[in-house]
Amino acid sequence: MENKLLRKMIRNCFIQYQHDLESVPMSEEDYIRMTAEITEILQKEGDSDVFEVVNDVVYEYLSQ
Repeated sequence: MENKLLRKMIRNCFIQYQHDLESVPMSEEDYIRMTAEITEILQKEGDSDVFEVVNDVVYEYLSQ
């Protein structure tokens, strides 16, 4: 999946969790790590819903 699309989906998920564009608590390294994790999960579990995987990864990030 394209990296730009995943980044946009991650950002939109943060917005759903009551953040705005300026308050998204992500560094460039966080984006790289999260997109890599999402891509890995999607490759392992080919039938997974992309939106669910992104939501799960963002929720895990926020709950740390």
